[in-house]
Amino acid sequence: MTHIDAIEKQTDNRFLNMYHLDFTDRQGKPGNYYFCTRRSDDRIMIRSGDMTPDGICIYAVTREEEPRLVLVREYRFPIDAQIYSLPAGLIDGDETPGNAAVREMKEETGFTFTEYTGGEAFYRRPFLLVPGFSDEPGCAVFGYASDLSSAPQNESSEWIEVVLADKAEVRRILSEEKVSVRAAFLMFQFLQMSPEAPFAFLNGGI
Repeated sequence: MTHIDAIEKQTDNRFLNMYHLDFTDRQGKPGNYYFCTRRSDDRIMIRSGDMTPDGICIYAVTREEEPRLVLVREYRFPIDAQIYSLPAGLIDGDETPGNAAVREMKEETGFTFTEYTGGEAFYRRPFLLVPGFSDEPGCAVFGYASDLSSAPQNESSEWIEVVLADKAEVRRILSEEKVSVRAAFLMFQFLQMSPEAPFAFLNGGI
């Protein structure tokens, strides 16, 4: 059941747009709500119900005796500060999430990404990122990073530092630094990881 009475697109930008909604609250009073979206007008979730992921985040570990987690420390304009996160990006055209992960990992870090496809499928399904103000779904891609000496291919508008973090450094980052929430939850998994089976948590066991 919808609670929306009317919808109006308020901006016409290339990457992100704002919408205004009219709704009626539980007491019968009119209200206003606003949300932003990356999607074209015909693909916003209110109209399409489309849960196809718009973007991915990449959980990548190294093939070492004690695997390290690939993180990026990136400047973000809305907070005017650097924040730790996982490599991530938008899915282009007909890319699969795995294809997008290979491309984004190379661009952001220079590393080669090899997708791990084992485990339960539901860990890879799309989830909504911030449904209070956006309709953007995203999914996680899991795998290994190699060619660790390769240089990234960042754009001039990106300030990205690549971090290979062992468990001690992940603990420090979680304790002291600004961290994106989806990265934080996967960093929690990394702290419980067995070096012999780094993706065991994808098996869905209790």
